[in-house]
Amino acid sequence: MNAKDVLGRRGEQLAAQYLERAGFRILDRNWRCAEGEIDIVAAERRVLVVCEVKTRSSDRYGGPLDAITRAKQARLRRLAIRWLVAHGVLFDEVRIDVIGLVRDRSGHFTVEHVRGVG
Repeated sequence: MNAKDVLGRRGEQLAAQYLERAGFRILDRNWRCAEGEIDIVAAERRVLVVCEVKTRSSDRYGGPLDAITRAKQARLRRLAIRWLVAHGVLFDEVRIDVIGLVRDRSGHFTVEHVRGVG
């Protein structure tokens, strides 16, 4: 596994822990279908939350949240619907969140959680 993949996996683990501490219930991680992958599927009360996690080793080339384009938001919305259909569950609302993590030189991560991006 290369360094970028290791960093990404670490970021996803930290994001899941962050969400759990914030009161979210993790329903699924790295869920895949033919159209793509959802990093984290969580529930916040009666809201299904699809989380895209972006982890960077620095913000030299832009922050992790800069990677979320309108096309990516639309794809995440489609994937959320696919997840709901595959699992046969209903929620009052579906929300797309982004969690951006940046590792500093000492190895610590800062976490930014943006709710409702798409």
